[in-house]
Amino acid sequence: MSKPKNLLDKFKNGNPSWSDYSRFLDLKAIEVNPFFAVALELKNKNFGNQIKIYIPDKRFPAISITGDDCALECEHCNKKYLKGMNKILNKDDLERFLLNHFEKGGVGALISGGCEPDGSVPLLRFLDSIRIIKEKTNLIINTHTGLLNEETAKKLAEARVDIVSFDVTMDEEVIKKIYHLNKDPEDYKKSIEYLKSYNLNIVPHICIGLFYGKIHKELEAIKFLKESGVNPSLIVLIALIPPKDSNTKFIRLNPIDIAKVIAVIRFVFPNTEISLGCMRPRGKAKIQIEKSAILAGITRIEIPSIETLKWLKQKYPDIKFKFFSACCAIPEQFEKYAKSKEFDLKKYKEFDSYHE
Repeated sequence: MSKPKNLLDKFKNGNPSWSDYSRFLDLKAIEVNPFFAVALELKNKNFGNQIKIYIPDKRFPAISITGDDCALECEHCNKKYLKGMNKILNKDDLERFLLNHFEKGGVGALISGGCEPDGSVPLLRFLDSIRIIKEKTNLIINTHTGLLNEETAKKLAEARVDIVSFDVTMDEEVIKKIYHLNKDPEDYKKSIEYLKSYNLNIVPHICIGLFYGKIHKELEAIKFLKESGVNPSLIVLIALIPPKDSNTKFIRLNPIDIAKVIAVIRFVFPNTEISLGCMRPRGKAKIQIEKSAILAGITRIEIPSIETLKWLKQKYPDIKFKFFSACCAIPEQFEKYAKSKEFDLKKYKEFDSYHE
């Protein structure tokens, strides 16, 4: 392995190889701060000294079109993330809900749900209603599709959905043993190709630590995205929350490991926004995860802690905060519709003087 100093020089010069990224991910926690400094400098150069903060709340609800049902019963989730969503099970109810939501000042919605045995979210029967909503309103529609076929990609394009949030993994063991899917990485590649062929706005999501709480093949997912030609304007990073009721043993992720993956993405995609999404460990690790992610080069964060924002303002007095009442996956061109109003800020009001 190259010594950290020699490796750092490659990162500073902007010419690390994939093997260099792998070496970086293997570094000890005490060795990574100089690399984070380079990543943060790159982020500030391309995006300025600011952080975008996303607070979905009632103006950007999450909707499950399958209720609490999911055929996969994944080891890391087992339906628990569906329980907090609005449950809307037919297309007419969805259309009524979204029209009412728009009339009440809603910004948009995440349309998600549990998966079928093939890894797809059963969106097809709802897409005509979504198309009608897009014709009648300017709601921002984010869809979580799971694996998909060409027909679904075509219908998503016809419905004019604004975002396809797509979970990317190149880890076959995760696919089979964590997701319980009889699929492989090629199926994920095919789904991406279908989405690309219909010019859909793909926002890749990478969940760090799905391999039993350890860094495993996240780098392969990043490499695939780079080589796929997707060229995303935004990548969302989420992190495993070890489940309490799983038969599979997961360890708790080290916050520095999360930040190392973020830094790699910053180096590989210097002009792409990076968001730390809502699914990430809470408790004692929450603050360290947020701080380390910021130092590693994120541009966005969903629902940060007040303590993190106070630390950030103290550390970088000139930093600007921009608040949005939306999911952190929205494209930049929609931010004008999603700017937070005073009543949205609640516990963040003390930072209101910093947002534009």
